[in-house]
Parts: sequence; C-alpha cells; structure tokens
Amino acid sequence: MDQETILSVENFNLFFNLRGERLHAIRNVSLSINRGECLAIVGESGSGKSVFCRSLLGLNDKNSYIGSGTITYGQRDLAKITAEEEWQKIRGKEIAIVMQDPMTSLNPLIPVGKQVAEAVSIHQGLKGKPAKQRAIQALVDVGIDNAAKRYSQYPHEFSGGMRQRVVISIAIACQPRILICDEPTTALDVTIQAQILNLVKDLQKKHGLTTIYVTHDLGVVATVADRVAVMYAGEFVEIGTAEEIFFESRHPYTWALLSSMPQLGTKGEDLFTIPGAPPNLFMPIAGDAFAPRNPFALKIDFVEAPPFFQVSDTHFVKSWLLDEMAPDIQPPEAAMRKRGLR
Repeated sequence: MDQETILSVENFNLFFNLRGERLHAIRNVSLSINRGECLAIVGESGSGKSVFCRSLLGLNDKNSYIGSGTITYGQRDLAKITAEEEWQKIRGKEIAIVMQDPMTSLNPLIPVGKQVAEAVSIHQGLKGKPAKQRAIQALVDVGIDNAAKRYSQYPHEFSGGMRQRVVISIAIACQPRILICDEPTTALDVTIQAQILNLVKDLQKKHGLTTIYVTHDLGVVATVADRVAVMYAGEFVEIGTAEEIFFESRHPYTWALLSSMPQLGTKGEDLFTIPGAPPNLFMPIAGDAFAPRNPFALKIDFVEAPPFFQVSDTHFVKSWLLDEMAPDIQPPEAAMRKRGLR
C-alpha cells in the first residue's frame, strides 16, 4: 500500500452551541489517512464518528464551530474554509460521502439517473447528453442492470440495496479521491450488506479510492478495513492496523467492543454489554473519559487524561495501562475469541 498521506488532522476540536450551552463534540483529535487505504472509524452511537467525518466536508450544522486544529488536504487547510462556494470545490469532486439512509439521501420526486447527472453537472461541468452518459456509466459501475432504462425510474421503484447502490453511484460519479461511507449497510439485510461491502471494495480498487468507513459494527470492520481508529467520547483512544485491533488490542474500550460482538459470543451465555453510559460532553471531563465504565481503571484515570503510547510503528493506544508503572492486565476472555473474524 502507498503510505503517502492524503489527509491529515491535527489537534482538532469541534464545538456545538446548544440551548446556550457549549458541547465539546470532537476533542483534540489527530489522525493521518494514507492514500489508497481503507480506514474504519468505530465506536458506540454518539461517540462522534459521523460528526468527525462531516467536519472533513464542512457539513456540520450551523451551530457548530471549530475551536482549534487543522485538516490538511493537499495544500489546503479545510478547517479554515467558511465560504460555501469553496466547499463546493471539495465536496463530491475531491471528497464524497455515502450517507447511511438511501431513502432520505434521494429525492423521491426526481428520477435516480437525473440525480446522478446533477452531481456530474455541478462538479464536472458536464451538461446534457455527456452528463447523462456519465451518470449511466456510474450506475453500471455500481452493478445496476439495464442502467439506461433505470436512469428514468424513481427511488421507490428500487429495492433498499439498489437505492444504496444509486447513492454510491452519485458519490463516485465525479471520481473523488476520498470516499466516506457513513454506516452504508445499517438498514440492509445481511446478504445485501455483503454485496454492498464487496461493491465498495471493488470500486476502491478500480478507481484508486481512499475510503473511510464509519460504523459501530466490528464485523464490517473485519471485512473491509486496513486500519482502524477506535473513537470514544469525541476522541480516538486506539489506532492500529485491523490485525492489531482484533488480535493485539490494548485499550479497555476496544476490549469491551470486541467482547460485545455477537460473533464472539458463546451459545447459552448472555452477550456482554458495556456498563454505564458515555460522559456528558457539555461538562469538562477529568481524566480518562472511559474511566467510570472501565473495570480496569487505575486511580490516575480519574485524575489525568492519558497520552498516546506507541505500541508499534502503526499501533497507538491512549491508556495508562501502557505506562511502564502500570500493573500487567490481560484482556478479558471474550475479547480474546477472535478466531475466524478475518
């Protein structure tokens, strides 16, 4: 894999103003994304995964604002873009996103082909027949049979899986360099889910895409990811290759996520659940945000936030358990049941 960095986020902080209060949604995040790789961002609902990815496209609500940090893409700092016309040069053309609900992503009153052609017209300047031809080719690329005929059909005439393919075709029609997939298989059954994941992998190879998956499903991660970033309470707590996260994870939150996977459960035993609830991001967080839910928490976890400890060239963990003075604690048994995941 080419290890050239295509996008880099440094010390990024994002806030929302809600009902006169300030919510610290993304907390001092740093992450580099390599050209051509598939990065998965995982964590519970509400951990900040989608908000972080929408920040890469300037798509967060108007009550959000960047407190500090940079998002470097090429020679530009995306964190400094405020004008919508500047974002239009990035969205779709350079970085595209596939939303998780295709029914709300598509306009029910416009034929699907015209919706694909509209994206081509906006971002590539094609009009009329050339735009239509490019749109039909994009539908072919995502596996829609008889694309020329289906160009004129409406979203309700497509199944859920086919609608998701249309949404993906809109995203890839303008040949972006980075494709963000925000829970792209959430509303689909298992068979269709596998088809969509294979489709995105094929498109990644065909177009040389860099892909970012947003998901809470570690089964999806095991299928697609080269590298994984585990997110909790608006910050990354563990970053590593997929093999390192599944086979050598070192953060208690990652252990908890692995333990709660149905694929790792034992017949006749209750499935593991993470106790407690995520912290209130309206309030300052003292120490490690996961400490109140962490059965392995040390006293220092409630007082001081841990730094990132480097386990290998590709593996970084934000936990005091990696400190040389910490006790030797082994992962729970459920988190060790990894055989057959990849």
